[in-house]
This record gives sequence, structure tokens and C-alpha cells, in this order.
Amino acid sequence: MAVIKDIKWRVVANSRGEETLEVEIFTEGGRGSFCAPSGASVGRFEAPAFPKGGISESLRVLRNDISPSLAGLEYGSCREVDEALREIDGTTNYSKVGASASLAVSVAAAEAGASEEHLPLFAWISGGPHHRLPVPLGNVVGGGEHSLGRASDIQEFLAYPLGASSVRQAVFSLLALHREVGRLLSKRDDCFLGGRNDEGAWSSSLNEEEILQVLAEAADCVQSRDGQKFAFGLDVAASSIWDREDRVYIYRKSNATRTRDEQMGFILDLAQEFGLTYLEDPLEEDDFDGFQRLTTEMSGALVCGDDLYVTNASRLRRGVEEGAGNAVIIKPNQVGDLTSTEEAVLVARKGGFTIIVSHRSGETTSAHLAHIAVGFGAEMIKAGIVGGERLAKLNELMWIEEQLTGKAKLTSIA
Repeated sequence: MAVIKDIKWRVVANSRGEETLEVEIFTEGGRGSFCAPSGASVGRFEAPAFPKGGISESLRVLRNDISPSLAGLEYGSCREVDEALREIDGTTNYSKVGASASLAVSVAAAEAGASEEHLPLFAWISGGPHHRLPVPLGNVVGGGEHSLGRASDIQEFLAYPLGASSVRQAVFSLLALHREVGRLLSKRDDCFLGGRNDEGAWSSSLNEEEILQVLAEAADCVQSRDGQKFAFGLDVAASSIWDREDRVYIYRKSNATRTRDEQMGFILDLAQEFGLTYLEDPLEEDDFDGFQRLTTEMSGALVCGDDLYVTNASRLRRGVEEGAGNAVIIKPNQVGDLTSTEEAVLVARKGGFTIIVSHRSGETTSAHLAHIAVGFGAEMIKAGIVGGERLAKLNELMWIEEQLTGKAKLTSIA
């Protein structure tokens, strides 16, 4: 059992240059630290990153409430720390503390507990054997809330390797694909200057179909050279283009307005034309029925909810019951602690959903996401492809693979 001896905190910068929190926790024989990430494309049902008073209010609560309350706390799992955090906060969604502060404390305490027992964090989180390593899902070309200028209204054009024998092979194949896409964009996009967005994805002024054509051609080049095959998908982030008042999807770049049925038809047409096998947030965050219809139409593909579910166990129970998708994005900062994250994972797994642990657009160099993905047995990890804060997670995942040699294999994703 670990006992909290001291808690320290500081304001640091995330990958967008915004303020966020780092928390350090010290036990008698261990130490843990974590820098909280934040999103730009944020679901309405997420826990707020900071309370109404902003980061200064989170600092006040850390100083006056969290630190004195947790001093001397004995714990052997995430649950004891997270239950104490919830009691201190006293709300249903960490609106007093802020999810950035609560998650930073939760993960730092978990790492300190692991350190106390001389375990890697993933082993302390899972408490059992490991048989699965997550497949990296990478953002190759980006738009939406993560990009400036003339980028696509669709937020992410994604790829993941098929049949890779190891995490290392998967990571380096995505890096090769990213480079090849950049080379092709420099020839096809007259406005392309080599710019990348918040998540390290290329920013392009090409339309959706043209970008998908570039991805397909780049994949053919990599496959002919290295033998690696890829599958492709989209994160539409449809809530960010949904006009709640007029109930239409507005594509500003292409000057198109689509009703709900037209949006479904547009996404299905893209999926059929380009063989897409992954669709994330193709519809807005309240459309459980639409997700169910798309899941039926896209038999054999992953239809994934992010804003629809926001790592919330209650919303996931409804989605499982209604068949609204078959995959879920898990972002710990959406719920503010590891215990709530695990509750969502368990609901998703019981419902047969594919679990995808994900980064945020405003990331930090903390590598803990790799441990969380492995510890919770996720089938995939969405951590970007390039950029120091993204590669920190992928490099850590390769280190974990070394530790589990002979004990865990890369998940097979069709």
C-alpha cells in the first residue's frame, strides 16, 4: 500500500502553448507526475477542463482542498484516490476542481503507487496479465477545429496498419505513410507549404475526395516499397459542423449544407468509394439513432463514438443497448479520473465495443497514455503520428512492447 506524503503542482504549457497543470505526488517509496491534456473539439457532455474561475481556481482548490485532504491517504488502487477526489469536488462532473486538476492527481497517484511497488504503470493499472498491445491509429491529414486556414471541414483523415507484426513496425509504417502523403501533397496542392495542424497532421486545401485519393496513392507507394498495408477512416467531428438551430451540417469550405439524411449519404458514399473501415463521430453528439443506422449500413466497419459517449459509462450503456456504433473513443480527461475511465471501458467491453484510447489535440509530453491503453486492454491507441508530444506516447508503447516480449501481441484489427 502507498501513502501520500506530499503533492506539488505547477502551471505548464501544452502543445498549443496554452496553460495546463502538472501534478507531482510523492509516497514513502515512490513518485508520480502527470501533465493534463485538453481538447479543442470538445463534446458538450465532457467534464470541464477547469472550473468557472479558470486555472487559478483549480490551483486554489489544489492548495486549499486537495492537498490537505489527500495527505496521508493510504491506497492500493486508483479507486481510493479517485473516490476522495470526487468527495472533495462534490459535483457530478468535476466542475469545482476541473477535470485537468483531478486527472493530473489521479494519474500521478497511480504512477506513484506503481513506483512504490516497483511496477510499470500499465501493470499497476491492470493488476493482471497482459495479452494485447493496441494498434496505433494515426491522423495523417487534418482539418476542422484542429487546423487553421483552408483545411477540410472534416477533422481527421486517419490510417492504421494491417497485419503489422509489432508496435515498432506499426509506428514506423505510419511515419513512412505520413512522409509519403506530405510528398504527394506538395505536388497536388498548390497552397501546400508543408504546414501541420495541432496534432501533427498535414494541413491541405484539397477537398475530401482529393485527400482520400492522396492517402490511397501514398499507401500504395509504401506497400510496394515495404509490403505494409493500411486501412483508412475519418473523424468527421460532426458536432463541430452541426447547426443545432437549423438542424443541418454546414461544410463551410465546400459551401455545402446537408440534412441529417444527406450527411449519412455523404459519409456512406465516401466509405464505399474509398473502402473506409473506420468512421468516428460521423453524426452529431445526440444522434444515437443515426449511429445505429450507420452501424447497420457499415457492416464490418468500425463506427466510433467520441462526442457521442465522452467516456461516460451511462451514455455508453444507452449506446450499447441501442447498437449505436461498435467502437468508442476513451479520453480520460473527459471524465477526470482513471476510475471513471475504467468504468466506461468495462461497459464498452461488455457491450462488445472496440476500445480506442485517445490523445487530445492540446497534448503534453507525458507518455502515460500508452500505459493507460495497455493497462485497460485497448485494441487501438489514437496518439497521432509525428510531433514530440505524440511520439512520446508511441515511443513509450514500443518500450512497453519490449517489456512484454513473449507475453503480449499486437491486436489484430481487420
